[in-house]
Amino acid sequence: MKYFDRDKSDHSCAFCEAAKLTDSPDNLIVHRGQNAFVILNLFPYTSGHLMVVPYSHLHTLSELDRQTQAEMMYLATQAVEVLTATYKPQGFNIGVNIGSAGGAGIADHLHMHIVPRWGGDANFISIIGETRVLPETLDQTFYRVRDCWQSRYPG
Repeated sequence: MKYFDRDKSDHSCAFCEAAKLTDSPDNLIVHRGQNAFVILNLFPYTSGHLMVVPYSHLHTLSELDRQTQAEMMYLATQAVEVLTATYKPQGFNIGVNIGSAGGAGIADHLHMHIVPRWGGDANFISIIGETRVLPETLDQTFYRVRDCWQSRYPG
């Protein structure tokens, strides 16, 4: 509910604002590429719920240039490897929600979700009981994912 009840009169983009900040638990960016970056979801379904976001404030895949499209897929691949090493999930959901009707919470700025999954995980408990079941804080997740990313993909 915190997400849906937020002040919508502020038309700034959370992704564009995060990209302006120094990477830390304050902006949740765990890795920056040339055309896109990887950020933790502020309201995750599971620990390690990442998003790959282009720097360009665009809302459809077709608006992205080919370099950005390719880099987003490459970063998603790296994200799966980092999350596998960090959390040992049994599977993943990877997808792009385009437009509000398609489920995009931030519809004006395209982004790709990478969600680690485990058999029997309880990520839908929030729908029923308005409760998130996460074993660690976002700060802890940030450092775990960022440190693993830096060790696997230095520079």
